[in-house]
This record gives sequence, structure tokens and C-alpha cells, in this order.
Amino acid sequence: MSLATVDISLNQNEIRKYIYEQINQELRQSLVFWDINRMSEMTCLSKSFLENEFLNDPRMKLLERRKEKGKRIWPFNESVKVLQEIMDEW
Repeated sequence: MSLATVDISLNQNEIRKYIYEQINQELRQSLVFWDINRMSEMTCLSKSFLENEFLNDPRMKLLERRKEKGKRIWPFNESVKVLQEIMDEW
């Protein structure tokens, strides 16, 4: 009886990418709020484009939360719906 030899080749970049995607997917499901940095990262759009095309829209302004001069945040699920509405109007 002979034993089989198995060679496994792993691409570390692909593994990192897969793990990163899985973590992001889990985060999307649990995000309550997001800021412009996370919004930019998750939509693959620049901060300036988000500001010009989305965040100055009255619908997004209604969702914006900020304490005095603090960091601006938006409720995740509601703002994603508004982003999609705005893009559907293009």
C-alpha cells in the first residue's frame, strides 16, 4: 500500500484578500453608523466625490448626525438606501 503525496501551494495575498472580504461582509451586517472614511472605503468612491454627489443632498443631510463640531456619521442602512436612490436618479 503506497501513500499519496499532496502538495499544497498557497497564495498569501489571495488569502488576505479573502479574509478581508469576509470581515467586511460581517461588518456590513453589524454596522450601525459609518463615517465618510468607511463610506469611501466601502463604496470605492473618493471622499470629495461623496461630498459633491451625495453628502450635500438634502436626504443625506437629514440622516447626518454630529455633536457640535464633532465627527459626522450616518446611520448605515438608511444612508445606503439614500445612496442608491441618488444613483438611480443619474
